[in-house]
Amino acid sequence: MSDLATRIPEDLKAAMKAKDTVALAVIRALKTAMMNVMTSAERSQSGKPLDDEEITALIRKQIKQRQDSIAQFTAAGRTELAATEQAEIVVLEKYLPAALSAEEITAIVDAAVAELGASSKADMGKVMRLVQERTAGRADGKTLSQEVAKRLS
Repeated sequence: MSDLATRIPEDLKAAMKAKDTVALAVIRALKTAMMNVMTSAERSQSGKPLDDEEITALIRKQIKQRQDSIAQFTAAGRTELAATEQAEIVVLEKYLPAALSAEEITAIVDAAVAELGASSKADMGKVMRLVQERTAGRADGKTLSQEVAKRLS
């Protein structure tokens, strides 16, 4: 069983004991998302448990959903709902690996561009694939895309 798959149920119990309603709701939603993936047709055939990469992808998806909600709530003037979503993001971010700094991202992108000999926007897909492999979920895809586009323009 992966490290995150073990940690999440333990954190759920801790949130229950601490009566932390925000963390409890977020962790329950995450655990439900994990169960939905596990019970999907192709997954239930293999019976293979989720690994940390798959759980991290689920967490990133949930963070992205909350960021979209924050933008909508802010545009509608519902700052209290936006603040709730932000608090939920903070809980989810505890499960993500340490993020790369801007300098580290720049160095990885520069190395990938040089290694592939990329010179135009047409090479962006190849560069992005390599950069995403090297960052292994420690950087946001949008940030990586912007950095790669900057280098190839």
